[in-house]
Amino acid sequence: MSAPSWDAARMGEALDFVPQGIAVFDASLRLLSSNQPYQRLLGMPDELMRAGTPLFDMALFLADRGDLGPGDAARLAIERINQLTALPVSVTERKGSGGQALEFHSSRLPDGGLVVSCTDVTDRLRAEQAIEEAKQSLEARVQERMAALTRLNLELESARAKADAANHDKTRFLAAASHDLLQPLNAARLYTSTLIERAKSTSLADLANSIEASLTAVEDIMGALLDISRIDSGALKPVPTAVAVRDLLKKIEVEFGPLARERHISLRIKASNATVLVDRAVVGRIVQNLVSNAIKYTQPGGKVLVGLRKRGNRMRLDVIDTGIGFNKDQQRLLFVEFSRLERGARMAQGLGLGLSIVQRLVAGHGLTLELDSKEGRGSRFSLFLPATRTVRAAAEAPSAPSEANFGMQGLKILCVDNEAAIIEAMEGLLRHWGCDVRSALSLKQIDRERLLEGWYPDLVLMDYHLDQTSGLDAIEWLRHNVGGHLPAALVTADRSPAVRALAEDRGIAVVTKPVKPAALRATITGLANQSRSPIKRVG
Repeated sequence: MSAPSWDAARMGEALDFVPQGIAVFDASLRLLSSNQPYQRLLGMPDELMRAGTPLFDMALFLADRGDLGPGDAARLAIERINQLTALPVSVTERKGSGGQALEFHSSRLPDGGLVVSCTDVTDRLRAEQAIEEAKQSLEARVQERMAALTRLNLELESARAKADAANHDKTRFLAAASHDLLQPLNAARLYTSTLIERAKSTSLADLANSIEASLTAVEDIMGALLDISRIDSGALKPVPTAVAVRDLLKKIEVEFGPLARERHISLRIKASNATVLVDRAVVGRIVQNLVSNAIKYTQPGGKVLVGLRKRGNRMRLDVIDTGIGFNKDQQRLLFVEFSRLERGARMAQGLGLGLSIVQRLVAGHGLTLELDSKEGRGSRFSLFLPATRTVRAAAEAPSAPSEANFGMQGLKILCVDNEAAIIEAMEGLLRHWGCDVRSALSLKQIDRERLLEGWYPDLVLMDYHLDQTSGLDAIEWLRHNVGGHLPAALVTADRSPAVRALAEDRGIAVVTKPVKPAALRATITGLANQSRSPIKRVG
């Protein structure tokens, strides 16, 4: 073999500064040139790194040393040479004598020669391994976290389902319990109302009024707790319909007019022909609570105004009073359950639940409530309602006349209730008002005792929860047998919107238990006006 040229020698010296090991072999696979990193990385002795050394001798040395693995050294050397030369370009890896990871790139030259480069990739492989381990660890942590989140979501879903079930059970329990409790309470209210009227101008008047006040407090507490339970359990679902504001306001006037007059407070209701798109029962409950509070916390001789104003594309329903009012620092306490301002607590009884119910209803039905007040001068509560022009409101129900026009002497009233005590108390009150009353515990008793033979009622007061049928169906049976236009009122402790809606669909008024005498009188008078119109009797 000829000595390397000057250029080749200079090239070899330059390659010593390259970090990769490089060796060049001729077509006979004899070493032409190599750099020092190649010798160092492979741990080759000087005599094997001279020009002209066969590649086989170098491979055999490595095999004898154990670098190429266990087995016959000559066979391993030939296999290693085949790996380097079998393809035009190849990349292989193996362990070095020091345990380091070596990567070999081999390329065949056009003249049949071979170029081999060697790189220590130990650090790179360690970094790659660390990255892979980190990736696997991260994936494992992600999977663990996802599994934990899945378990947590399942637990939360289970807890939510249990809470919902508990809320529904609580609502059903309170509804059933309130009905059972309101039945005797209703009888007590009716007995007390009779006692109040008979005890006027006697020494028992104050005692009767005190009993009435206590019964009213019990009723208010039960109603508030039941309302909160329904709201919190989601049982009250909004059903927006076109509602004539005049209907809402007339109900307020009928319900609170007698109370306002009794307390010597001027209750002024401003008429309106506007129509709003709201849930009738929900908005009615909100306005009831606001007006009730206004009257409760207004001194005798004060004023309460309820009216409607247009504000943009909404209607603003105002409840304004000249009551005790409150300052800004006290405002946040108004909507807290069982929280009452000191002056208000001295002025009127209560638990402080009315405005809490209002806030829940407003928030749950997407409405807006604003308030403004000055301590000692009064308050304004404003409920904003969406107006509508595209849907006509339901026809207005015949209005009940005020007590000034009241006349019930000789009015024929049929009362049906499955509680004997309620029947007895209702009979006593109605007869004191001059009514001709017949009563029964069931439809079977009416039929068995032939109560309607020769006696046709002007109207019927029907309990909703009868033993064998509902009050609504019982009214339909009576209308079929007595007269298709028989005026009727459903007297019930069930305050759900569904029952009220069913009654309204059939043209039946609703009186909630415990019965308030003023509301009952107003309802009866309104029904009596209906009965005075010509109707066809069916025998």
